[in-house]
Amino acid sequence: MPQNPTERRVVVTGPPRRTRRVSGYYRPRTEIDEQTTLGHTYVRSLMRTQLRTALAVFAVLGLLVGPLPLLFAAMPDAGHLEWAVLGFGLYAPLVLLARWFVRRAERNERDFVRLVEDR
Repeated sequence: MPQNPTERRVVVTGPPRRTRRVSGYYRPRTEIDEQTTLGHTYVRSLMRTQLRTALAVFAVLGLLVGPLPLLFAAMPDAGHLEWAVLGFGLYAPLVLLARWFVRRAERNERDFVRLVEDR
């Protein structure tokens, strides 16, 4: 036993079990769970950003694939060219577009979680 009470050490082995709630503390997650108007606005904001991303991908896809029937109609004797363009020429851009879409959607969700968690 230490002889001087100021030399005594306290060992904390884990986080406190009880935390005090600060009155007036704002939690967006509660707003979403309780389906308040503000929570609805948060979710609508996420849905808008996801829709904007999907529409951007759809527009690029339309610009990439849309003119192909006109191109194929202009060259009626190029049967092997059509399959080469469809099979090899579009595969890499479609994979890159899909990868960009998934990364962007996940980033939108991470930003939303960061906004809601507020930690």
